[in-house]
Amino acid sequence: MTTPLAERLVRQIHATGPITVADYMTACLMHPEHGYYTTRDPLGATGDFVTAPEISQMFGELVGLALAQAWLDRGAPEAVLVELGPGRGTLMADLLRATRGVPGFRDRVKVLLIEGSPRLRAAQAETLKDSAMEWIDTLSDVPPKPIFLVANELFDALPVRQFLRDGDLWRERLVAVRDGALGFGLSDPAPMADLAPRLDDTADGDMVETCGPARALAAEIGGHVADHGGAALIVDYGSERSLGDTFQALRAHQKVDPLATPGQADLTAHVDFGALADAAPCAATAAVPQGVWLERLGITARAQSLARGLTGEALDTHVAAHRRLTHPDEMGTLFKVMALHDAAGPPPGLDPFVPDDA
Repeated sequence: MTTPLAERLVRQIHATGPITVADYMTACLMHPEHGYYTTRDPLGATGDFVTAPEISQMFGELVGLALAQAWLDRGAPEAVLVELGPGRGTLMADLLRATRGVPGFRDRVKVLLIEGSPRLRAAQAETLKDSAMEWIDTLSDVPPKPIFLVANELFDALPVRQFLRDGDLWRERLVAVRDGALGFGLSDPAPMADLAPRLDDTADGDMVETCGPARALAAEIGGHVADHGGAALIVDYGSERSLGDTFQALRAHQKVDPLATPGQADLTAHVDFGALADAAPCAATAAVPQGVWLERLGITARAQSLARGLTGEALDTHVAAHRRLTHPDEMGTLFKVMALHDAAGPPPGLDPFVPDDA
């Protein structure tokens, strides 16, 4: 199956040569006419994937209470609450509802959303129509105040480059044209200064993914935390260090060939949490499995409370949601939670990072 964007990319590659996986991801997700995120609402049963806030209100509630506690731990200052990539606004709605009883939180903390999709901004406006909030375009628009930030399933959509180790050199994976269709190829071997440290923990033939935009975003978030205080929660699927090919596409909740339908499938790659921590000019925690973090915050007790009065299908759905968020075979282990934070420490459920040689 071809798509309008596939035809454009084939023409471009014929004219100028193969492109990086990162350039391919950027075109597929953000092309102004044919990009996945610019042309549709990808969330929910009728979309291509479901995120944790859409699975259960418990996720947003616990995120909210964790950030509110971090705010209290810093003396309840005037601050900003920022969500990067707020989806339909579900997480923020649950967060704000859960924190209504935190004295002063709603009065002293300004809510800011950073969202590039006009369709999703419209959905957020409807979901949060009874809440005081506003949109900004970038983190540079955040005022110089302590920041309490959440980014759920945002970093996985940032474009990655892929490199295959070839002895002490690296070959970059590229998107080329083969027999008139998009296909993968490899560059000639070359040294890569940025990947020199990975020669110590990889073998010949291993693939490593790098994400410059993710490192830049972590550096920007961490810079605000370092300068003005606060804490940021990053929730996504990934690992402490990139290893292997994790580039994938989802369409109608099923994995598909990432080159098959450009612009009509969600493209993601696993997050390298170690690279985010290395890039941030502030303290960072290790990445904790999402299930462990939610259990530390009391999700089971909350689930039992919400279950009271439920019967039949409603109860079955609720129990399944708790399992999906926490069980190792579902989102519990693959998804991780990491915090960037100031000297006051991380939000609840996460431990300060202790170096191996400490």
